[in-house]
Amino acid sequence: MKSINYTINTRRKLVGIIGAAAVLLFPFFVMQLNPVNAWLHKQSLCPFKLLTGFPCPGCGITKSMICIYKGDWIDSFQYHIFGPFVFLSCILIIGLLIAEISTKKEFLKNIIYNQKLAVIMGILLIIYHIIRLVYFVSENSFEDILRESMWR
Repeated sequence: MKSINYTINTRRKLVGIIGAAAVLLFPFFVMQLNPVNAWLHKQSLCPFKLLTGFPCPGCGITKSMICIYKGDWIDSFQYHIFGPFVFLSCILIIGLLIAEISTKKEFLKNIIYNQKLAVIMGILLIIYHIIRLVYFVSENSFEDILRESMWR
């Protein structure tokens, strides 16, 4: 029975590696398609922003990670404060899961799968998003917000 559980856990870990790699690779390929920084001024592809004109909690993470690939950590934090955290977390998770698969041991299980930590991170994201929305509304007119949406 233990070998079946290990096989299932290994598949989950491989899916985790693929998912984290996809999160890292998508911004890299976006950057490669348009290397002259024109992506900074492009319309967002976020469905929420296209419908409402307002940024979603994740808006800016892709641009933040592109700034990291370009070596500009300060701009990365300006696009989304959690962008560098997502970048570093993906690298840590890939390394951790590869180590777990190769050694057949689990490391940091209590930290990675901690529900309290997930709730705290969710609350921080909500607080950050509310602050961003207040700033966004104070800095943009109703016409600007409509221009950001598909209802222009």
